[in-house]
Amino acid sequence: MADAVGPPPEPDQPTVEALIRRRLGEALGGVRGSLETTMPMLAFVIVWATTKDRTLSLGAAAGLTLVLALARIVQRQTLQFVLSSVIATALAAFFALRSGQAEDAFLPGILTSLVWLVGSIVSVLARWPVVGLMVGAVDQQAVAEGDWFRWRRNPAAVAVCSRLTLVMVAVYAIRVGVMGPLYLADHIAGLTITKVLLGWPLWAAAVAVMGAMLLKGHTPIDPGDALVHPSDLGREPATPGE
Repeated sequence: MADAVGPPPEPDQPTVEALIRRRLGEALGGVRGSLETTMPMLAFVIVWATTKDRTLSLGAAAGLTLVLALARIVQRQTLQFVLSSVIATALAAFFALRSGQAEDAFLPGILTSLVWLVGSIVSVLARWPVVGLMVGAVDQQAVAEGDWFRWRRNPAAVAVCSRLTLVMVAVYAIRVGVMGPLYLADHIAGLTITKVLLGWPLWAAAVAVMGAMLLKGHTPIDPGDALVHPSDLGREPATPGE
């Protein structure tokens, strides 16, 4: 692990941390993305808990989703996180309407966090860290060339991504550790509050920790490495004929 932090590289020499920081910036949705994923589901839960009216509950969630989607469309931005909210809300509604209990709307999220917790731990142990998979998925050049796992050929990149994935492990452990007992206690108010607090605020804190880790590290990488794009060196990619 000592190879991840060393003397600062030469001014024009890229670092593993800088490359990963740039790729992760493309992969994460930030505060807005997190809110778009969470708010429609919370709208359903709040209306269902107070009215027990299926039509009103689904209508509130659908209406909010439509507003969020239109805002993205007007701004010509991705609908990725709005579409994620549709899936999350549909699962929550299925569980809640099936049992008649509002707290069951939170069960899919808790189970999902549990799966991510276990999966993230396994990914680190197997040296296929989740953060590395995220980096590979947003590396457009690698994806275009069908080489999604290019990052795994760089041991330093694997080591850095493994440490970043451990931050995600902490996030999911906190979510399961806090919301699991609240669900078992049928504490709807507590679940609603923690769903928000352990959503984008916790994720923002995790991203800040990851950012600090990446700023602290100075692992040099060969400018000719396949992970390095021309834009990473401040150059435009060469066009045919140049």
